[in-house]
Amino acid sequence: MFSSVRGSSSTLLRSCLLSGSNVGSKTCLAAPRSTPIVTYNRSYVTVIWKNAKPSEVGKALGRSTELYKTYKPVSPGIRHLRRPLNPHLYEGRPLRTLTVAKRKHGGRNQHGRITVRHRGGGHRQRIRIIDYKREAAGIHDVVRIEYDPNRSAHIALLFNRDPAAVASQKWSYIISTEGLRAGDEVRSFKQGIPEDFLPGAATQAASDESSQSLALGLLRSMTLKPGNVLPLHLIPPGTVVNTISLKPNGPGILVRSAGTFGQVIAHEEKGRYVQVRLQSGEVRKILRDCCATIGKVSNPLWKNRSLGKAGRSRWLGIRPSVRGVAMNANDHPHGGGRGKSKSNKHPVSIWGWGTKGTGTRKPGPKGPKNSNKMVVRERPRGKEKQGLA
Repeated sequence: MFSSVRGSSSTLLRSCLLSGSNVGSKTCLAAPRSTPIVTYNRSYVTVIWKNAKPSEVGKALGRSTELYKTYKPVSPGIRHLRRPLNPHLYEGRPLRTLTVAKRKHGGRNQHGRITVRHRGGGHRQRIRIIDYKREAAGIHDVVRIEYDPNRSAHIALLFNRDPAAVASQKWSYIISTEGLRAGDEVRSFKQGIPEDFLPGAATQAASDESSQSLALGLLRSMTLKPGNVLPLHLIPPGTVVNTISLKPNGPGILVRSAGTFGQVIAHEEKGRYVQVRLQSGEVRKILRDCCATIGKVSNPLWKNRSLGKAGRSRWLGIRPSVRGVAMNANDHPHGGGRGKSKSNKHPVSIWGWGTKGTGTRKPGPKGPKNSNKMVVRERPRGKEKQGLA
């Protein structure tokens, strides 16, 4: 008898909730038992979630500044936590069709041996499929800017306006350029500039020198926009670029990390190469038909973030690293001894080769063949890097 009363009360309560009436009202309590049960609507919880407001606790703890967000130190884990402010990022999930599951191996190779140390664990992630080639021509609309847990830079979701594009050609992810926002337009000129892109440019270019310079200026003003892709021979010297390819039909390989950029230095006269200065300061020759994206990579404040606690490193899949002086003598060259001492040795790795500034690369004749073939000027090292040379 008790169970039947309890079942009827739960049915009555459910019917009151789904009908939108007040539970404490007399009309709801006086409803007859023969009232038909309304079918449960799954969107009920979704509506509540959409109308939910940020918690009062989060507002009280958060302290926003101009560039970073800090927190009131109510716990040791958030005392030093500092995150870049990115209010333009999309807060939802990524496009499912453009992601694949990330299978982790903890830094181990196919034989099960650790080849990359200090990796393992971490939160479950899905790899965003990034379009590094940008072969599709035409106008692409930037739908939104998203956070990518697998990289430091942000990514942008593009929609192809071409009605002939179907399936995977309709949507794509790219490395977001600094300043790119939802609603912007980007184009790829990897296959060349269309003839109808600038009407009358060919006629002006054939008339006189002033018309040629005017046509060239108009062309550059319409093509040199953040997010556009152009061959290096169409990019004037001094332009900031990113996601640079090393083969004419290859993907963008260089300059893809957050806040990084390269710069076109010079075009070789009647030559095959264009000189580009990379983020490290190295000047390198790249084939003139290789492509690059205009602008600087997004999220430049990423390098100044502070995780705040060791647990956030574990969420990222970074395992702890033990100091060499804390090990035994048979485990590390710095190990052993009474107390902390490395016996006046130069800092070395666990395998014995120099570290902490010791040069180990052998470019030129002593190193691999043709290792410096494309390098015009090596990156600054030592006193030259410090500006003392």
